[in-house]
Amino acid sequence: MRPQTGTDTLTPSKPKAIYKALYFQVVVGLTLGILAGHFWPDFGAGLKPLGDGFVKLVKMMIAPVVFCTIVSGITSLNDTREIGKTLVKSMALFYALTAAALLIGLAAVMIIEPGVGMHVSPTSLDPAVAARYAKQAAPVGFTDFLLHIIPHSFFGAFAEGEVLPVLLISVLVGFGLTRVGKAGEPVVQGIESFSHVLFAAFGFIMKLAPIGAFGAMAFTVGKYGIDSIGSLGLLILTFYVACGVFLVAIIGTLARLHGFSLWKVLRYFREELLIVLGTSSSEPVLPRVLQKLEALGCKKGVSGLVLPMGYSFNLDGTAIYLTLASLFIAQACDIHLSAGQIIAMLGVMLLTSKGAAGVTGSGFVALVATLTVMPDLPVAGVALLVGIDRFMSEARALTSIISNCVVSIVVSIWEDACDREVLHRELNQSGAGTERVLEGMNDIPVMPLTARVPAHPSH
Repeated sequence: MRPQTGTDTLTPSKPKAIYKALYFQVVVGLTLGILAGHFWPDFGAGLKPLGDGFVKLVKMMIAPVVFCTIVSGITSLNDTREIGKTLVKSMALFYALTAAALLIGLAAVMIIEPGVGMHVSPTSLDPAVAARYAKQAAPVGFTDFLLHIIPHSFFGAFAEGEVLPVLLISVLVGFGLTRVGKAGEPVVQGIESFSHVLFAAFGFIMKLAPIGAFGAMAFTVGKYGIDSIGSLGLLILTFYVACGVFLVAIIGTLARLHGFSLWKVLRYFREELLIVLGTSSSEPVLPRVLQKLEALGCKKGVSGLVLPMGYSFNLDGTAIYLTLASLFIAQACDIHLSAGQIIAMLGVMLLTSKGAAGVTGSGFVALVATLTVMPDLPVAGVALLVGIDRFMSEARALTSIISNCVVSIVVSIWEDACDREVLHRELNQSGAGTERVLEGMNDIPVMPLTARVPAHPSH
């Protein structure tokens, strides 16, 4: 058990000064970035390395953090046979939410019709834009997709930094350790000790989040300008409305049916959401979200599996973007799609929306991958979206990370792997206890394999 410390007592601690709170620092960074990009656009555009550097720093930590979290989570489970059912339930929920997201994006673009009246000739579009992104497009065949999950080598998965291959290796190693008994104890203790080192290092990196948000926002505004959204403002508005409807109607209902509030979840993860907003990427917050889910009472063996899977299989923001952007191109180019063509397109998108990493621009790459197998729509039509894609990537990333946070809690509840009392206490306190958990991560001693129990934060 974790020894009692001053932070674990019931004595109320002195509230942290607001300027020391990460969410406040990120808000300041975003505000300064907008001002710098607007008033000094050349200077703002030149700050792109700040945002890119922060995202790269975090990305180098993702693979080992996911590996350590999943392996230690699997070895902490009392019955590893339940993992298969957890994966099946998660995938079923992922695909149900993706289908709902695709339909909401389709409904939004057909009701608001942001592309009608543009009368763009496909021959006037620049095909070089699509060609540049086509090289990055993920494989669209189901067999190719499955083979892509298998890394070329054990360490190759960590070198490439993709979540799904690391997830596969983590599950295999975790199951292997549960089979070897005492022989695996030194390995498990080493992995858990290493995970504490990783989270401590990640804590240092997160202090740079305000600087990364400042650089990324300054670049966006400086490069494209706030005025650039004017000509395609209706499309951006349509997308944000569709994302809002999906979160409130689908994700909010899912949370309410399981006894917790979406609003409280948003408040609980406010710092992470602000970082996603600033960097247009959900990857920088993956390790911290894993920690906070555990602090919510979700067992690491379940939430540690579901959340990384969601980063590749539950990109609901990207799903909304795919239908909306595709139909926008059709409307702008005066191309009429039949019901059969739209249904076929939705089927393709169920696959192309999977496996894309939660980084900036991945939605645009997925769109190119979709259009390359849809002969009815010009791939060059993506040239219409290049100038505003950055303004839409924030909503894509935010929608996906919010959905994945809620799904991780829901699946944990399904698997009886969530302490409901802890969940409601933490959400009602807006994560006040979580800060104690995050700050105390480095002080938690590593327990022997035989003495470990399912992980729940102590307060």
